[in-house]
Amino acid sequence: MENKRELLKKVFANEEVKRVPVGFWHHFILGKEQFRGLEDENILKRAVDGHKKYYETINPDMMKLMNEGFMGYPPVMENKLQNGEDLLKIKSIGEDHPWIKEQVKHVKKLVDLFKDEVLTFYNVFAPLQVIRIKLEFHDLDFDRFVYLAENFPKELNEAGLEIQKDLKILVKKLFEETDLDGIYYCVQNIQSKKYSKEVYDKYIRTTELDLLDFANQYSKYNILHICGYAGHKNNLLYYKDYKAGAYNWASFIENISVEEGRKIFGAKCVMGGFANSPGTLIDTGSDNELSEYTHNLILNNGYKGYIIGADCSVPNDIDDDRLRIISDASHKYQKIKYNK
Repeated sequence: MENKRELLKKVFANEEVKRVPVGFWHHFILGKEQFRGLEDENILKRAVDGHKKYYETINPDMMKLMNEGFMGYPPVMENKLQNGEDLLKIKSIGEDHPWIKEQVKHVKKLVDLFKDEVLTFYNVFAPLQVIRIKLEFHDLDFDRFVYLAENFPKELNEAGLEIQKDLKILVKKLFEETDLDGIYYCVQNIQSKKYSKEVYDKYIRTTELDLLDFANQYSKYNILHICGYAGHKNNLLYYKDYKAGAYNWASFIENISVEEGRKIFGAKCVMGGFANSPGTLIDTGSDNELSEYTHNLILNNGYKGYIIGADCSVPNDIDDDRLRIISDASHKYQKIKYNK
């Protein structure tokens, strides 16, 4: 039987493999319930059941574990987030808070389902993305985050540093108290022309890079995800020196191919190849088209340092069986001449 854990470890190490692995993911909990796991344990149970069903259907080579139920970081949820004064009210909650302790228990439950078969990665938003996610996914306010970033950069930075304290606690406990293999670390440019790289480095980088470096002390299998959700564009060069085991970005949004991105990130392991938007191939292509496109991705990107995936989460209304077709194709197009 194929050892998928060893397969992915070789891919992270840029070693030649017999088969290109596949890693897709999607949400299992939607809307405001994503923020309410501490209030309703049934939400967490549904999340566990969703992950399990997904794995059984897709036959993936890795499992990205979603942080649904725990997107609601308490100091942010309890905050109006109207101005700089509100941002300065955000303070670390510490290791004894239920948001930390219950989250670790939940992740352990998920990891234990898959750890013997595949590597597992837990979704962790960069500190300031925690604020953005609350405003956009919970409040459905799509302008407030940029408003805060443009008008209160110093206060936003201080808030990010406070959130970072708790995310470090969470990451430390996840690696020490579960068998998690890595984190899937989500960053995004501030969607504002005012945020040049110099400004980004001053106010944003200081809140997020230290956490990634901290996670790298525990694992060499952390994935950096540069999020192009909802068409948000990113300058990948902002993250050129962010060290990670693998890199994932919205290649169709950024118009930067897998191979071009690989060059930006120093020939490290990369993942992607499929657009994840409704109406694209992953949504509308025939079984044969999905299989042939997968074959072309393998031909173009090779059997070293490459994981077939998508720009971001696959929409929930796309049938999981379509992802299984891609997974099956990766097995079909194994390397014939292969040197271990």
